[in-house]
Amino acid sequence: MRKWLPLAAVCLGTFMLLVDVTIVVVALPDMARSLHTSFSDLQWVMDIYALALAALLLGLGSLADRIGHRRVYVAGVAVFALASLACGLATDPAVLIAFRGVQGVGGAAMLATTTALVARLYHGRDRGVAFGVWGAVSGAASAAGPILGGLLTEYLDWRWIFFVNLPISVLAIVMTLRYVQAPADGAARGRGMDLPGMAAFTVAAGAVTYALIKGTDYGWTSGATLGLFGLGALALLVFLLIEPRRAQPMLDLALFRRGSFTGLMITAVLLSVAAFSYLAYTSLWLQSVRGMGPVTAGLACLPMSAASFVVASLGGRFLHGVSPRFTLGVGMLLIGGGALLMTVIGAGSTWTVLVAGFAVAGVGVGLSTPALASTAMAAVPPQRAGMASGAVNTARQLGNALGIAVLGVVFHAGLSAAVRDHGGGVSADALAGGQAGPLIAHTAPAQRGAVQEMVHVAFADGLRDVFWVSGALGVLGGVVALALVRRPTAPARATRADVPSVSVAGTRG
Repeated sequence: MRKWLPLAAVCLGTFMLLVDVTIVVVALPDMARSLHTSFSDLQWVMDIYALALAALLLGLGSLADRIGHRRVYVAGVAVFALASLACGLATDPAVLIAFRGVQGVGGAAMLATTTALVARLYHGRDRGVAFGVWGAVSGAASAAGPILGGLLTEYLDWRWIFFVNLPISVLAIVMTLRYVQAPADGAARGRGMDLPGMAAFTVAAGAVTYALIKGTDYGWTSGATLGLFGLGALALLVFLLIEPRRAQPMLDLALFRRGSFTGLMITAVLLSVAAFSYLAYTSLWLQSVRGMGPVTAGLACLPMSAASFVVASLGGRFLHGVSPRFTLGVGMLLIGGGALLMTVIGAGSTWTVLVAGFAVAGVGVGLSTPALASTAMAAVPPQRAGMASGAVNTARQLGNALGIAVLGVVFHAGLSAAVRDHGGGVSADALAGGQAGPLIAHTAPAQRGAVQEMVHVAFADGLRDVFWVSGALGVLGGVVALALVRRPTAPARATRADVPSVSVAGTRG
């Protein structure tokens, strides 16, 4: 059992940082009441964390290649713990959003190094088992977030979704320092950081996500919204021009000449959008419209969490010989199919309408997640493991950040159309901000029944549109994976840039 203790240390951090992507979803109504937030505030509480992960993963992965994967991982856990404490103590939305961003910085340092550590620590069949366990933890963590968030919110307080990270962080640091050895991680030592590339990529991701979130407020054709989209496009162009000219780029764009690597990145983006981004909006419906508590709303997601954990665990043992083309392709088709199953939602539906879709999507997550990580690691030499880990996880988290924003636009549009068609004097912004219950309670008794019916119809319409978009993107991801992803024909070989010119005895990582 001792050989699996390093994996346990890595999985602790992985579980914690990925749970925090979705753990807030069932706490949103309580946060809204406690901190008097708007709909855009709630989006930013979720999105700033995923955005920080997406923007910094590549850069921190490159830094880890340079100074040591273990060192960056431990530092990330420490930053994550301190930021979690600050989030739990926040007294207004701005402070909470700011420290959620800092949480994302720590999470990026962890996520950029976890798969690199697993790939270095295990080999042969053990590596397949290790990635299966890591994938099970990763897939289950995002789906388990609402369940854990519900338990903590209902029986303690929404602030405990952040405080609970403190003891887990301490345990992860102690186990990592004790059981994860620090070998010669210095193969990339002496490389400079790609600061221009990091800056350009961060601006691109931030500007586009901000434009998607604030477009409803500013207007989609307003100068502010178009300017933000333009800034994002310009920053992305600058990034694409910078990277080929850097001696040690944050992302080696030559990898995208391989159709398989391109397919992996597209699949990673679409996986997060199709499987997880809609959870925030289903949670609002379950609590503010169906009247469920945080625990029962979180438990509604149990079929996804359980299915993804079981399938990923078994897949690491029994599917390591299967081509990633099929595990990724079939997994994404199941994710899309799960979302499409939930499009039957109607005004009179209860939480049971989600069960079959969550279960099918969970099977897809369990198949896809381990294959994404292991195939990406096989695409590069070991000296660039941090870059590969950062690339695939950047794609996933960028997909989640953009998915929350895009699906938020779709959800809000569905609410607005229903409110406009049925009247009743209710604001779509208020409904999207989790205020359905108070609005109905404060309506005159003679009109309460009509307003309640309108709220049920509006949420059903908004969620149905969200599930259609998620399902279509999941199916698209499956088609892309089946068409482009191939099994690596041989282990990736180091290039001249990956091999140090002098012998390095080792560095404490």
